Amino acid sequence: MRTIRADGEHETEVKKSRFLCALRRVGTEEQARAFVAERKKQYWNASHNCSAFVLGRWSDVERSNDDGEPSGTAGVPMLEVLRRRELTDVVAVVTRWFGGTRLGAGGLVRAYGGAVAEAVDAVGVVELRDVGVFAVESGHAGAGRLENELRGSRFELLGVGYGAGVRFEVGVPDGEEPAFAAWLAETTGGGAEAERVGTRVVEVPL
Repeated sequence: MRTIRADGEHETEVKKSRFLCALRRVGTEEQARAFVAERKKQYWNASHNCSAFVLGRWSDVERSNDDGEPSGTAGVPMLEVLRRRELTDVVAVVTRWFGGTRLGAGGLVRAYGGAVAEAVDAVGVVELRDVGVFAVESGHAGAGRLENELRGSRFELLGVGYGAGVRFEVGVPDGEEPAFAAWLAETTGGGAEAERVGTRVVEVPL
């Protein structure tokens, strides 16, 4: 799964028409539609507020709207950019202020699609990966060294808890469990074991 790294805006200009693309991460169709409504309210005096969004782990919810532009010249090319970038859980709204020169169907397709593509490039993309969460128990004496080793490893240190001992929670990508077990045994001289306690999603910049 991929999505945008952060919410953001990016503006382009084509033959004196301004195209302001706003991107937001969303988790539901209601959130996506609320963002579209918010932009329309904010820029009520614009020529058009066209939109597209993709939702779901399998990108199985897709919607687009031309908001008065000729059919298929705005929402669809916007949606196509999100598809081509393999993004999900994201909504794009492109607000246009007409500059006096008609762009034609092909020009509109390029302008709306380009506005979204440039906005995605501006905010960046992350990959959402499932990782197993493993708990590692350590005595206080060796905890500092183990923490340093974890922070320098390719495994992600998710949290540290202190009590009678020290409990580390470590993110291990699916398929790398044997490698983590071997690394832990070597690092601690066989003095610590890991127990899987859950799964979480982490963001990896692309």
